[in-house]
Amino acid sequence: MYDAVADLPLTVESVSLERLERETPAFARATTVVALAGDGHTGRGEDVTYETALHDALHEYAASTGGDPFDLAGEYTLGEFAARLDDVDLWPHGRPDREDFLDYRRWAFEAAGLDLALRQRDTDLAAVLDRSFDPVRFVVSSRLPDGDTARVETLLERYPDAELKLDPTTDWDGDTVDYLAGTDAVRVLDLKGRYEGTDVDQAPDRDLYETVFERFPDAVVEDPAVTDETRDVVAAHSDRVAWDAPVHGLEDVLAAPFDVAWLNVKPSRFGTLESLFETLAWALEEDVALYGGGQFELSVGRGQVQELASLFYPAGPNDVAPAVYNDPELPPEPPRSPVSVPDDHAGFGF
Repeated sequence: MYDAVADLPLTVESVSLERLERETPAFARATTVVALAGDGHTGRGEDVTYETALHDALHEYAASTGGDPFDLAGEYTLGEFAARLDDVDLWPHGRPDREDFLDYRRWAFEAAGLDLALRQRDTDLAAVLDRSFDPVRFVVSSRLPDGDTARVETLLERYPDAELKLDPTTDWDGDTVDYLAGTDAVRVLDLKGRYEGTDVDQAPDRDLYETVFERFPDAVVEDPAVTDETRDVVAAHSDRVAWDAPVHGLEDVLAAPFDVAWLNVKPSRFGTLESLFETLAWALEEDVALYGGGQFELSVGRGQVQELASLFYPAGPNDVAPAVYNDPELPPEPPRSPVSVPDDHAGFGF
């Protein structure tokens, strides 16, 4: 699959950046859209780095250089463009402390390059990969701070058939678990046990893990921490354990503590198209169940994760709901699953 896109011709004339910010239910989200222009077309990707100050620093640096801090103009194949990125400092304002942020920005440039290459040929990714687009089933994600189920209750009142992806914490009491287990709406539970140094870290807790596996017997359980305390609990249910946060490439998948049954594919974590397609090819060959994930994208990145879900795992419990679900207030009539395939489509992203 990577060879098919790597051979696409690509003309880049300039690079521009757009800073975006809006409130979500949990925090103020900032991202940067990377736009590559060439041959009368523009391709875009989205840098989903989570620290607002890093977006500000990039835009301040870009302004100090006249607005185009990257020397990327040229004639390439998409594979040659990716190789060029290996030699370009995408963090001229200072390297971030978190290594995953390096992947997030690299993905923005690679996604923009793919989008531009497809637009310059007036085609789409399905045609290049000889696959088909299908409507995308999605789940609605929520953290439920302190176990408060009010947002879920409002959602299910307005959209009774909604499916949920939730983040269990030790703040969930018996009433919270009883209510959620009784909805029959929970499809994925993310234990956040593989995060380190973030605001969403959840320390391993055997009692919590036992509750999650026992009370939600049909749900996929994502990213448990596998420790001496939790190993036997997780191992007993490994057929419905999914991996997400540790996965930046196939090497990380193969290093999982148990045979991999499920993967949450967040394209921005892979950094490069080559790494993403290598992992997808392996997962399809091994019959691993796949579903897609988002990163609170504010712009084109949301449509791009939806497109990849449409091509590779449309029926999965995809955490790629329309962006309106990330607004602080739910709309009176939330959009229903699935996400439809656009009628007239070129480039990369719905």
